[in-house]
Amino acid sequence: MRVPVSWLREYVKFEAPLEELADRLSISTAEVEGIERRGVPDEDGNLGLFRVGHVLEAIKHPNADRLQLCRVDVGEGEPRQIVCGAWNFGAGATVAVALPGARLPGGLQLEQRKVRGELSDGMILAEDEVELGTDHSGIMVLPPGVEPGTPLADVLPLVEDVLLVEATGNRPDLLSIYGLAREVAALYDLELAPVPGTDPEPHADETVDVTVEDFAGCPRYIGRLFREVTIGPSPVWLKARLLTAGMRPISNVVDVTNYVMLALGNPLHAFDLATLHGGRIVVRRALPGETIRTLDGVVRRLEPHLRAPSSPYRGLEPVGEGRRPVPRRAGGEARDRADRPDGGRPLGRPYGHT
Repeated sequence: MRVPVSWLREYVKFEAPLEELADRLSISTAEVEGIERRGVPDEDGNLGLFRVGHVLEAIKHPNADRLQLCRVDVGEGEPRQIVCGAWNFGAGATVAVALPGARLPGGLQLEQRKVRGELSDGMILAEDEVELGTDHSGIMVLPPGVEPGTPLADVLPLVEDVLLVEATGNRPDLLSIYGLAREVAALYDLELAPVPGTDPEPHADETVDVTVEDFAGCPRYIGRLFREVTIGPSPVWLKARLLTAGMRPISNVVDVTNYVMLALGNPLHAFDLATLHGGRIVVRRALPGETIRTLDGVVRRLEPHLRAPSSPYRGLEPVGEGRRPVPRRAGGEARDRADRPDGGRPLGRPYGHT
């Protein structure tokens, strides 16, 4: 399990060096196979070359139809001219900027240079260029209100340490960030934060029709219906946290279910009500020869021991064997197709808390 240290510290405020923490966990709790550092190199003042910028002007490059010529305030008094190939922003946008001399996660060092005859004195960043996401279709547009020149590391998690933890089979409570935080709190006699999250009040008395055919394997499966759901990209911080934890961001609805699973160790799945045959979920064992197309586009054959929450006669997504949460790097494709703003989405969770 990949445990982002900043996430762990949200639940337990420990000051011990990571090497010491890894040793104590390995001796008393679960083997820590290593400590990995992700993101922007933070040696020799490199992080100081990544700043928040405010776009003062964005016009078409005079010598290139697909480029923008921008003037960006990065807190230095005089704005910098930067050539950018993205068009998902304009004047007034708050953006992430790397200045000449900055080194990106892949090792590339930026230089002041001319692009089609115009000086480019920095780089406006997309999320994948600093390992905060996978999208390269446009640059990161940050929330407004952040002062130009603010260190970008104060706004976004540019650097992250990750514990690589291998929990033993008899400690399912350690298969979540909060569960591991509870263990750290016990080891160091520290205060543990309350269980994160709240249960929002229902807007209507609507229930999800759930039929459990395999009570031995899944004695409880809880569903709840949410309406007026809008599908879109997750915020950058959420994408970054999922990537660091080893999961691929998909959309806000899918990502939040994975986030909850990683945080609390409770599998949580979102289904589009409009695609459920008969409007209900059936929890059963996979049928012989049954297949599923996962979100990565691969058709996979299900084994009979897998439990598959599904529409009647239509499999949607396997949950996995036993009560161990299954990291869904590739969930069921049928689950995540709809993008209607007024669609209803039942959330289902096996083995969950009330």
